Amino acid sequence: MKLAFYIAKRYFFSKKKHNAINIISGISVCGVSLATIALVCTLSVFNGFQDMVAHFFTAFDPEIKITSRKGKVFDERDSLLLSIYNNPSISTYSKTLEDKAVVEYNGRQTVAVIKGVDEQFNKVNAIDSVLYGNQEFILEDPIVQYGIMGIELVSVLGTGIKFIDPLKVHAPKRLSRVNMANPATSFNTEYLYSSGTVFEVNQQPYDGQYIIAPLSFARNLFQYNREVSALELKLKRGKSVDRVIKQLRKELGPDFIVQNRNEQQEDVFKIMEVEKLISYFFLTFILIIASFNIIGSLSMLILDKKSDVKTLQNLGASPRLIAAIFLMEGRLITLFGAITGIFIGLLLCFIQIKFGILSLNSMGNSFVVDAYPVSVHFIDILLILITVIVVGFVATWYPVRYFTKRLIKQNSN
Repeated sequence: MKLAFYIAKRYFFSKKKHNAINIISGISVCGVSLATIALVCTLSVFNGFQDMVAHFFTAFDPEIKITSRKGKVFDERDSLLLSIYNNPSISTYSKTLEDKAVVEYNGRQTVAVIKGVDEQFNKVNAIDSVLYGNQEFILEDPIVQYGIMGIELVSVLGTGIKFIDPLKVHAPKRLSRVNMANPATSFNTEYLYSSGTVFEVNQQPYDGQYIIAPLSFARNLFQYNREVSALELKLKRGKSVDRVIKQLRKELGPDFIVQNRNEQQEDVFKIMEVEKLISYFFLTFILIIASFNIIGSLSMLILDKKSDVKTLQNLGASPRLIAAIFLMEGRLITLFGAITGIFIGLLLCFIQIKFGILSLNSMGNSFVVDAYPVSVHFIDILLILITVIVVGFVATWYPVRYFTKRLIKQNSN
């Protein structure tokens, strides 16, 4: 193997008899490098968008969320939840209650999600970072209760950031039948006032549907006493989310669902993962096509080294050794192309992160970020390296065995 590597290395770096072989070899390396660069940059951009979306959700979604598996709500004093309240890994927890209701303002109506929260909510989530207007997280005072709406919902209702008239919030009475003669009596109606603050998460499901209100307001509206729809947890610094989730799932059993941030937005992240996977397979297919250049390069090299092969045979080299030389040559082309491509790809990613060369606002459109977000993950780079090496090695194995066998047979004759 050392002899095969030594000879293959000489063939790889030395000048060939025919200049066309040097050109074809260079094209082979460039083909593998370009495919590798495309893989590194594309997967890193997908990672960037995924991290960006996760950052937006961080302002609204807690590190850990506990909901009931059997219904919309559960009793906050459930004995199983005592382990949460006394868990040393948990820094803060917030009780929330959310459900849909009809919201009305000056004749405009829409369906919104009322999320009732307690006074710990802004300590569990980074909601303060997405507040606009007065930017104060105030939900009630001794006189009135306030509602903080998403920016798109403000536009739909036409309230403006600070509205004077109260919002009318209607929800069907939970414990009574609908009065067909007078349907209006089958609804509870509560009022929310403006604190001069709105939120913008840059995610339509939140900005266009949610209203944050006091927990007591939600309980009165939906006719609950001690029930909550979720417990939202924030861990102490340095605590592992996965480890705490595993512990809570064991303690709470099958009656409760315990989710991290990605699991809370499973549909969004699944779509992004599928898109990333499709891009990976598509670019791998391009890599396979680029590997055919290596086959052409090795075929030309085998013909160019015909006399060398005959000399090696006369010196007692076995057919296995001769095949190993050209296989090693193909592997060197693949490896050199892979390393070069990864290096250039990482360099381009660094330039984009540092300077934002590729802009999203070049066409005059307004986006959440100015430039394509990029995030390099080590596991992706390792996957790309393995993929390129495997594709290159597999692509060269059969052609090299076939051509060397024919060449040896011709020399024998």
